[in-house]
This record gives sequence, C-alpha cells and structure tokens, in this order.
Amino acid sequence: MNTYEIIAKRICRLCGERGITPNQLSAAAAVPKSTIKGILNGESRNPDIATIKKLCDGFGITLGEFFSDPEFEQKTK
Repeated sequence: MNTYEIIAKRICRLCGERGITPNQLSAAAAVPKSTIKGILNGESRNPDIATIKKLCDGFGITLGEFFSDPEFEQKTK
C-alpha cells in the first residue's frame, strides 16, 4: 500500500470513528468536497500538508495524531 492509499484509508477510518461523512468533513474542515473526493478515490496522488492540516482541524486532531497510525509506521520500515 502506498502513502496516498494510507492517507485515504486513514481519512475514511476517522470519518467512521466520528460518525461523519466526507461531505460533513468538507464543511468542518473548509476543504472542497472535490478535494476530499479526489483523495479518497485516488485521483489526488499528492495531497499537500496544508490540506491534510485542514482535514485534521476538521477532525479535531493534530497532524501528529493523524500520522501516528500504525500503517504509517509500518510504511517507514
């Protein structure tokens, strides 16, 4: 699994944990729905850190919490 797929999977998991849809995340994070859709569908192969930070703000977590997922840690090995 590549990094972009892990990012998409993490976003989906966080949405599920919080009981929100990607559209609700879009509103909470002030990120266009099309941007989130592109990330989740693998169309956006390079989401920038500013976008991920906004998504983290929408989830109410830090960047560190977002990237402290075991899948990211396994990717570095």
